[in-house]
Amino acid sequence: MQQDWNRITFVHWALDPELVAPLLPRHTRPDVLDGATYVGLIPFDMRRAGLGRGPAVPYLGDFAETNVRLYSVDAQGRHGVVFRSLESTRLAVALGARLAFATPYMWARMRIREDGDELEYTTRRRWPGPRGAGGTMRVSLGEPVPEPSAVEQFVTARFGLHTRYVGTTLWIPNHHEPWPLRRATVEHLDDDLVAAAGLPGVVGRPPDSVLHSAGIHTTFGTPRIVRG
Repeated sequence: MQQDWNRITFVHWALDPELVAPLLPRHTRPDVLDGATYVGLIPFDMRRAGLGRGPAVPYLGDFAETNVRLYSVDAQGRHGVVFRSLESTRLAVALGARLAFATPYMWARMRIREDGDELEYTTRRRWPGPRGAGGTMRVSLGEPVPEPSAVEQFVTARFGLHTRYVGTTLWIPNHHEPWPLRRATVEHLDDDLVAAAGLPGVVGRPPDSVLHSAGIHTTFGTPRIVRG
């Protein structure tokens, strides 16, 4: 699959790896930096999504998305993300991804407003439950990041994902150029997607990292089975 991820904001909180471990697929463990792992709340504008080397899928290939994700590593040393939920404004995308890839896509109402260096993302889940989960995030953009810190590299330079499919854990490689990043500030955040994903109480404290990118092009490769 090929996709463009645009107008993307990365909001992250540091967590105790022991809190995250039960939420990960079999044969994976939390990926850790300096004793901590992270949960990300990440809204963005999906564009030109398509299969293989063919053209983007009309209409269905463009939609707003918000995902809640964790960070994982397997016994083969392959690092990845684990999606706890993915909100999409396209019902067909949510149904198709659930059936074909067992990916936890949700159907939602979403909106992205941009005014210069300020963005506002709103999300409300339609299906499945908890119905109405979501919130509003407003961010203001700051200076470009000339050299990402260790944490900024950890939460953005992810070149694969782990997922469960028909009782098997898979690692799916993901290829993209380094993100052109800017630092950002959360001006307002009310959210219950992170809590709905199994991590209550996290959003009640300030995030440990906030970044933004205008976007990149990304490609997913062939899945590989993860063994213990």
